[in-house]
Amino acid sequence: MPRTVTIDDSEIREALSECVATILNAVRVALERTPPELSADISDRGIVLTGGGALLKIWTSAFARKLACPSRSRTIRWHRWCWAREKC
Repeated sequence: MPRTVTIDDSEIREALSECVATILNAVRVALERTPPELSADISDRGIVLTGGGALLKIWTSAFARKLACPSRSRTIRWHRWCWAREKC
């Protein structure tokens, strides 16, 4: 039978922590290999996160804390996307 389970942010953070660390490490390595003129732009303007995963609040704080790089989310709300595609 289906049932409802309530979880909080800390449980989600804990479940995703290993994946987040792996992704942040890959981004760090990519930034280290980036030419200086491009990395300067990234440092000034930050990283734009997109897609469904960008909706997770953990990303912006993780980028700031672990990479000392500003970041922001740029997502399309799903209902707007569906409306634009006339799928809903």
